[in-house]
Amino acid sequence: MIRAEPHIFAGSPLDRAAHLRKDPAALEALLGHPESRILPLWQLKPLVTSGPSTSLAWQSADKLTEVNTSGEVIFLGLDSDAGRFATGIEGEADPAESGGLKGSGTFEEVRGLASRLPANETSIAAQSRMLIGWHDRHRFCAQCGTPNKVTDGGYRRDCPNQDCQARHFPRTDPVVIMMAVKGDMALLGRQSFWVPGMFSTLAGFMDPGETIEEAVRREVFEETGVHVSDVMYHSSQPWPFPSSLMIGCIGQATSEDLNVDTREVEDAAWFTRDQVRKGIELALSGPPDDGSFHLPFPASIAHQLAVWWVDNG
Repeated sequence: MIRAEPHIFAGSPLDRAAHLRKDPAALEALLGHPESRILPLWQLKPLVTSGPSTSLAWQSADKLTEVNTSGEVIFLGLDSDAGRFATGIEGEADPAESGGLKGSGTFEEVRGLASRLPANETSIAAQSRMLIGWHDRHRFCAQCGTPNKVTDGGYRRDCPNQDCQARHFPRTDPVVIMMAVKGDMALLGRQSFWVPGMFSTLAGFMDPGETIEEAVRREVFEETGVHVSDVMYHSSQPWPFPSSLMIGCIGQATSEDLNVDTREVEDAAWFTRDQVRKGIELALSGPPDDGSFHLPFPASIAHQLAVWWVDNG
């Protein structure tokens, strides 16, 4: 690893205390602790404070009796001796505008909060969104269709059908995201739905039975026709859209000719170190209106890979 400090959506301040997940009595006692709090999410948006600064708007268990929750209260971890939990809120109407949480804050998209929340709170927001989203999508057993039950503090769902008894765990999808470089040039690509001028590092889901290095080489070649030899791991980043782990790498390209697969990316091109440096600067000041080349926003690992290469590559 060549990056020590955590990315946005990583570096949680909570002690996950995984040993408590299998102890329902301990979790029940934690819920009753006077300093324990619950983070409500509505439509996968966490409740945050309103005002000049933004932070997660934790609520007491009593406060949430006034809203229609999904029923799952997920144990996120410990903050000192107190518990931190998350729960989903159901219904079409925004409960922060007209419901039981009126005046408690606003529900906002996690992606937009990435640059406004304190850095360590982005990890809690990501963890909550990933788990609540998983529960929303896995209410029924994938093997027999029986409604399943929540166990392990929200980290497992069990099928109660005695003929099945399948266990289901939260899913994390590994994605390689890599900056392929050759000398003083970096290979970047773009998707058609991105804002004009934005290019980013290449990325793709890993195949079953594939190593990180193999996935990097395969994805770069599939998308651009460029061959990669040595692969260096840089760092990783949880990406809660909906539930991925971005595995950042630097790949040494051994060829330059491009054969872009437009089914995978709209375009790909080589950029000089100076061009990438300028693209980073424009990303920091906001996407340019004239469609000039720029990198993704700083919260993304793609941006950080580019920063590292410009400074150290």
